Amino acid sequence: MTSGLQAAEQVIGLVRANEDVAHHGDGCPPEVIARAEAEMGLTFPPSYRRLIEEFGVWEVPPAEFPGVYRTPARGDKLLGSPAYTLEDRERMALPHRFMVVMHDDVWDVVVLDSSEPDQHGEYPVYAWNPGIPDGGRMEKLADSFGEFALNECRQSLS
Repeated sequence: MTSGLQAAEQVIGLVRANEDVAHHGDGCPPEVIARAEAEMGLTFPPSYRRLIEEFGVWEVPPAEFPGVYRTPARGDKLLGSPAYTLEDRERMALPHRFMVVMHDDVWDVVVLDSSEPDQHGEYPVYAWNPGIPDGGRMEKLADSFGEFALNECRQSLS
């Protein structure tokens, strides 16, 4: 198992062990994941896919992970990463290679860069700078989504 997937499994354990403060959805079926990928024109890396399969959406306050989900009010519209990615492409000229995984008060827009997969298919995580061509000089936050999510969850729980 890769370090990104190992980290994702640790996130699952942390969320389940701390359900008094952490919250999560019921997971996301393969056909919804495939539809989200098709809508974005991007593929989820293994660690992000694993967490979306398990939870769909989750939070360990104050960290909120939008994942992929639907609500009765929005019907069949996919929310979370697909919606953020498509909206940010239109609204903020987000480059197509980026997948939005979080909107955050500290980093603003947290993205996965699909143009830089490692040997396991994981994408690095960056803080994207809207308004700067192609993101400008971005701060690298982690080598994989699993590692990023694990760091965020640990920080939130400490």
